[in-house]
Amino acid sequence: MTRIGFFTRLLDDAGPAERYRIATEQIVAAERHGFDSAWVAQHHFHAAEGGLPSPFVFLAHAAAATTRIRLGTAVVTLPLEDPVRVAEDAVVLDLLSGGRAELGVGSGSTPASFLAFGERFEDRSEAFAEKLDALVAAFAGGALADEANRLHPSGRDLLGHVWQATFSASGGARAGRAGHGLMLSRTQPRPAAAPGGPGRRASIAELQQPIVDAYLEALPQGATPRILASRTLFVADSRDEARRHAELGIRRAAVMFARAGQPPIGDTLDELIASYDAHVGTVEEVIESLAADTVAAQATEVAFQVHSVDPPHELVLRSIELIASEVAPALGWGSRVSADAA
Repeated sequence: MTRIGFFTRLLDDAGPAERYRIATEQIVAAERHGFDSAWVAQHHFHAAEGGLPSPFVFLAHAAAATTRIRLGTAVVTLPLEDPVRVAEDAVVLDLLSGGRAELGVGSGSTPASFLAFGERFEDRSEAFAEKLDALVAAFAGGALADEANRLHPSGRDLLGHVWQATFSASGGARAGRAGHGLMLSRTQPRPAAAPGGPGRRASIAELQQPIVDAYLEALPQGATPRILASRTLFVADSRDEARRHAELGIRRAAVMFARAGQPPIGDTLDELIASYDAHVGTVEEVIESLAADTVAAQATEVAFQVHSVDPPHELVLRSIELIASEVAPALGWGSRVSADAA
């Protein structure tokens, strides 16, 4: 059965400390309603992109407030990190959480952030590959520059919980060859040559299917696929409520997307929703739109986030409840919907 996850970039309309409190409450609610996992993104310097530069610190805090839900990074920007320190932090998180850590890593997408760490954005692919190898070697117990230096505590338990995020088929193949999990984004860059044809916008499933295919083809014989599809989902009790908040949030986000080279296909709310691959509406509406997402159906886990709608906290909590109690069961997703969610 496809598992369900909750994903937050900590973008609530509040100061940093309040963002952390709100995100913790949302993760606790996700656990109470039977979600299998909770994921946080790492972002440096730019509050409008994300509110969390130190995901391991935050997830250790979340671990103390929960008992069952798995806790993951989606993602740590590996080219900006020391891979041995990432390995050490991940191991400590895993131990403090009772073995609930998941480690998603990526190459990064914000050029300005690289400057502060003395790195070149243009070199991120090579740096990612090199540091990923070092990270995995540390988990496996390899010597760290000297035979006397080996990861302690051991990271072997995390070898099966590494995920790679990518936008490309080559990245999917890389994750597959390594036997790692594959992380797919909530929206996908659409080059001019993207599938779809004249007058038709390519769906996110059409764009991501080649990535999934490359991953599965490269996966070692006998390895179990792990595919996490992140999706924007805001479900509300009424269509008007859902669309009112979507109008505010997605229109604001469209400005940032356009600056990053992803302009919307039009200016109506429906065009904005389609441009950024969002599922917005009532329970019935989002069930229908999610059911058409063939890659999400193929994933072993779907992680839901409210970005770029970004409704108020109380409506995020209600969306979490509706996903667990009505949306996920209708799609055959979710493995642990609790009695509290009924």
